[in-house]
Amino acid sequence: MTVPSGVSVAWEASADLVVVGGGVAGLSAAAAARRKGLRVLTVSKGGPLDTATQYAQGGIAVPGLDHGDSVESHVADTCDAGGGLCVPSAVRSIVAGGLGTAATLQSLGALFDRDSGGDLARTREGGHSVRRIIHAGGDATGAEVQRALNASAGAEVGHGVLFGAAAVRILLNRGEVVGLLVVTDQGFGVVHSPVVLLATGGLGQLYSCSTNPPGATADGIALALDAGAEIADLEFVQFHPTVLFAAGSSGRRPLVSEAVRGEGAHLLDQDGVRFMTGVHPLGDLAPRDVVSRAIAERLHATGTDHVLLDARSIDNFHLRFPTVTASCLAAGIDPREQLIPVAPAAHYSCGGIVTDVWGRTEVPGLLAAGEVARTGLHGANRLASNSLLEGLVVGERAGTAAAERLGRRTGDGDVDLPRTASVPRDRLQHMMTELAGVVRDGIGLDRIASAVEAETSEAGHHGGTVDDTAHYRRVLEDRALTLTASALVGAAASRRESRGCHTRRDFSSADNDMRRSIRTRQAPDGQLESRFESPSFRDEVSRNSMVGVNG
Repeated sequence: MTVPSGVSVAWEASADLVVVGGGVAGLSAAAAARRKGLRVLTVSKGGPLDTATQYAQGGIAVPGLDHGDSVESHVADTCDAGGGLCVPSAVRSIVAGGLGTAATLQSLGALFDRDSGGDLARTREGGHSVRRIIHAGGDATGAEVQRALNASAGAEVGHGVLFGAAAVRILLNRGEVVGLLVVTDQGFGVVHSPVVLLATGGLGQLYSCSTNPPGATADGIALALDAGAEIADLEFVQFHPTVLFAAGSSGRRPLVSEAVRGEGAHLLDQDGVRFMTGVHPLGDLAPRDVVSRAIAERLHATGTDHVLLDARSIDNFHLRFPTVTASCLAAGIDPREQLIPVAPAAHYSCGGIVTDVWGRTEVPGLLAAGEVARTGLHGANRLASNSLLEGLVVGERAGTAAAERLGRRTGDGDVDLPRTASVPRDRLQHMMTELAGVVRDGIGLDRIASAVEAETSEAGHHGGTVDDTAHYRRVLEDRALTLTASALVGAAASRRESRGCHTRRDFSSADNDMRRSIRTRQAPDGQLESRFESPSFRDEVSRNSMVGVNG
């Protein structure tokens, strides 16, 4: 183990697989790996409930083959929503892989809602042509999935999980993964392992308001770039159209599930006009990018800061949507009798670390699954409730793929520390919200890029000793947010068109020549380099993404 001057490694451990993150993808992977006989250690910077999975309301999109649905119908809806950037083979693989997810989760103790006949209840959300969304606790699907997976993995009592541990750097030897450098209250530690799985969630904390938990600080993106992996589609940030609005609010905001509109609610502007009529054939149930863009345009036209959701026609609203009801009541709104104020907020990153459908990256031994990964499922705009589906399917596959490196000698890795220069978080969030939100343009994106470059030009290494681990974890998060903002803004500036949830007011239409993903990697000098994929990539499996574990 190569240790730079001043770094004191306080402890060491070993595992066959290190999982970074404790949400649906990470826990699914850990469970699958253990079934293969692997020793698994999960590191989580928060606690057992500090995950985005915990807050997922809508449900899991699973084709209801006995309800007039099909895998191909689900694939078609997904690709339609994805704005031409989905990889059809990946979509088909993941959707088909999800057919058994309900049974798997139920075997772990998850309780899903049932209809009057005792079958799994199914609802419909934006972009779906049929009712295929299974759910739990009305609108508490994520909480139930998290509970079942935590209980199965023993995560609630810390079995095989190191809480309060922030991943600092993936350790490499001759380009292959040999471990992970982490920091805890005890200082720096090294976990020796031939496989690291990144399941760190999203990047919602790039924006002032988000549905994501505080820990969604793009950690996995920064770790992957530092390790030499590519990222793609990062400019496609999905803004949930109906997040509970409160004047002057910031941080995590409760969303009002898309399933509310699936059950009959509709959007109004403050003059009572149903403005989604004529915008899209699905009206209020149009894909999320369409609805968010329509709301943003309505707010701009009317000079207001929110629109209204009328859910008063839904019978027993409080029983079907207890989580939404509780959030509304806490804000002094009774959704059974009053209109709900809503506005778009950052919700989901459609892009991420480039992987195949087994979570493999091009870096041998580095896997990624869940929101942090880009499998080709989401394209330019994620279809509602495909996120838990992807986390379950690809997470389990990644845990299986980890076994391919079982017994591989780890060797020594360079325990170097990442550069930590960053833009102050409040300032970065303000710029990203104002200039890289639902609608952006070249001038605004250039302003962000210039500000980031000016404030990080004197980057240096953090000292090797850590007297205040909480502060250092914050430093790592701010650095990850700043690096990710640079990658996102660079891709958004290069994509001179509007596609999916990337909307440019200065390039308002789609350009067929840009029906390609933008891939970004970090050069040895720390600079980010981006390129468009070849035009033929959409219809082929990337060979590079298949060599990660086997390579």
